[in-house]
Amino acid sequence: MSQAALIPHSSPLTSPSPLLTASHVSRFYGERVGCENVSFSLWPGEVLGVVGESGSGKSTLLRCLSGLDRPTAGSVAFADHAGPIPDIFALDEQRRRGLMRTAWGIVHQNPRDGLRMAVSAGGNIGERLMDRGDRHYGSIREAALDWLARVEIDPARIDDRPSQFSGGMQQRLQIARVLVSGPRLVYMDEPTGGLDVSVQARLLDLLRALVRDLGLAAIIVTHDLAVARLLTDRLMVMRNGRVVEEGLTDQVLDDPQHAYTQLLTASVLAA
Repeated sequence: MSQAALIPHSSPLTSPSPLLTASHVSRFYGERVGCENVSFSLWPGEVLGVVGESGSGKSTLLRCLSGLDRPTAGSVAFADHAGPIPDIFALDEQRRRGLMRTAWGIVHQNPRDGLRMAVSAGGNIGERLMDRGDRHYGSIREAALDWLARVEIDPARIDDRPSQFSGGMQQRLQIARVLVSGPRLVYMDEPTGGLDVSVQARLLDLLRALVRDLGLAAIIVTHDLAVARLLTDRLMVMRNGRVVEEGLTDQVLDDPQHAYTQLLTASVLAA
């Protein structure tokens, strides 16, 4: 693993400005509300969880924040290394897509949405480095080997295709593909969804170690409060497209103030 890939970003305590700022972000589908009037700031090195039941708006919000969907109203500002971007949606499509491949990354619930299934494992990882501008084949392959080992995939399988991997291995490969280029921010949409319990546990241990070691900023959407408690510093609870409660993760989960959050935590305790 190259030393540069392991250098943590600034912590929330030392950074002078937020990495990401959402201002009154709303997304409507006709008369249906996807998310409405969501505002918050995310600091470098901070991990924010977004929780709620299916249909609460958390995945819609994630798509708007990550540039996949244009919000109906509001703006998303990002502190790029090249300078502040007041609204990522004011950028032309090519520039925004470039940032999505380098400055931040998305880990999808279904790894097939984030991988090229007909391309080798090494090729999937290498594509992100080429998007960043790397062109030296030997260096790209070495980085791919390093990252396969880091996400607990046998480096000898570098030339295998993702279709030859189990679901858990595909998810780990997707994580390697996203992180190899050193993004400042990672979005994760139900990263352990659909996996067996034992596979989930290994993946959570891996994610927690990577977030800590790399000093990553992340926004994690999940319906699983145990995942939120393990991985996140701060929590937003969504219902019907709106944020109904937010605060430090342990504070929100241990002493929920909103009736809906109380219902969520009670249902977990009763399960």
